[in-house]
Amino acid sequence: MFKTDSEIWLLTGAQTLYGEEALRQVDSHSQVVADGFNACGRIPCKIVYSGTVKSTEEIERKFREANDSDKCVGVILWMHTFSPAKMWIRGLKLLKKPILHLHTQFYKEIPWSEIDMDFMNLNQSAHGDREFGHIMTRLNKPRKVVVGHWDDADVQDRVAAWSRVCVAWREMNTLRIIRFGDQMNDVAVTDGDKVEAENVFGFRVEYCPVGELVDAVSKVGVADVDALVAEYEKEYDFDEECRQPGHARDQVKEAARIEIALRAVLEKWNAKAFTTSFDDLYGLNQLPGLASQRLMADGYGFGAEGDWKTAALVRTMKVAAHGLPGGSSFLEDYVYHFKGKGASLQAHMLEVCPTIASAKPRMEVHPLGIGGKADPARLVFTAAEGPGVAATIVDLGRRFRMIVNEVDCVKPEAPLPKLPVARAFWKPRPDLKTSAAAWILAGGTHHTSFSFALTREHLEDFAEIAQIEVVFIDANTNISDFRKELRYNDLYYSR
Repeated sequence: MFKTDSEIWLLTGAQTLYGEEALRQVDSHSQVVADGFNACGRIPCKIVYSGTVKSTEEIERKFREANDSDKCVGVILWMHTFSPAKMWIRGLKLLKKPILHLHTQFYKEIPWSEIDMDFMNLNQSAHGDREFGHIMTRLNKPRKVVVGHWDDADVQDRVAAWSRVCVAWREMNTLRIIRFGDQMNDVAVTDGDKVEAENVFGFRVEYCPVGELVDAVSKVGVADVDALVAEYEKEYDFDEECRQPGHARDQVKEAARIEIALRAVLEKWNAKAFTTSFDDLYGLNQLPGLASQRLMADGYGFGAEGDWKTAALVRTMKVAAHGLPGGSSFLEDYVYHFKGKGASLQAHMLEVCPTIASAKPRMEVHPLGIGGKADPARLVFTAAEGPGVAATIVDLGRRFRMIVNEVDCVKPEAPLPKLPVARAFWKPRPDLKTSAAAWILAGGTHHTSFSFALTREHLEDFAEIAQIEVVFIDANTNISDFRKELRYNDLYYSR
């Protein structure tokens, strides 16, 4: 489900002006930097020192190798000495992998009593990287710039955040999403241009007839269903009615049957994300809510009501967050709480990922009230407390925009005994009125991809790599400035 063979290539810039001994030191220092990154325990993929380049031809060859490598998900570029930037033009114009410009130097401090011109000539990042930065700006190359000593924790954390996004970007570029049913009830914001989405993000959106899923359900054996239900009983608390023979128990079994079948269909299609619609459940006993919850917990992307953009973003965020504490989930704004600075009750009919739960989820069966199907099984829980990010990608016709709201999940102010769905209760920054107004002005969806594990930095890096607009709603947001930002962005991205 998650690839573990990703590599980030470190490439160092230099020149022959200072002789072979200087180049040997550059090479040695670069390997130490790569080893230090690998030893720090923060970066999720291997840093591979790919050599010191000194000419246009060497740079072009290395970048072609990076483009052709399935393992290489990004390149770190560092000018250890002065590296004339014109020799990078040809290579930078063909490089297709994400770039991190590391502005560092090998030694953390100036050796005051020993520094001489040889030391000065060898350690020239202070102006070598500025020369390099100029040419990347001249070529309008998207990149992340990280400044500081390579052995400092904050530098390693920033490299780690970018590396996670590089891995996730590769996943999005090869992602296959299947849709059971189409867009629901003429909803606009969750639909969009699938052709342009594939052009910008790389993922494919394909239709899978719900009949294929129904057929797969009919082939699931009783023994497999019983084994999966036994797994449920180990992982979750069970409502008593779900334990005893009867209607609720039968619906749990049917939900297990659907999960087994859905996994088989996704595997057959080699899809890592999917959407459903309760407008198109022909032949299914119930909405596959429990299956969607558990598949998300295993890393699949999901979007309700045909929302393929959210399905893609949920999968991408789960890949970026793999191995980090805290979960990620599909969510939807449901009900506001206009008390104090305000809060929002997030939920959905069924499909909220249990990785964000504060405690062991509870298996329950209740009527859905819509869709015209039998009572579906679902996992009921309340999300954990803590800071998180809620993000969405919207299609504006000419381009895509990512909207990110920083939020704080808190404990609901009272029990919710009559609301048998998974839910999160959060206070959006800076407050509900400002947050909701900004979100609406930006054209945001009612669906979000939420994460406790990721931060603003991850999503900013993603937008830079994807070369799409991103706007943040945070503690410093005010509507007047936010309106101006949207207008300025519209001018910039409409060029």
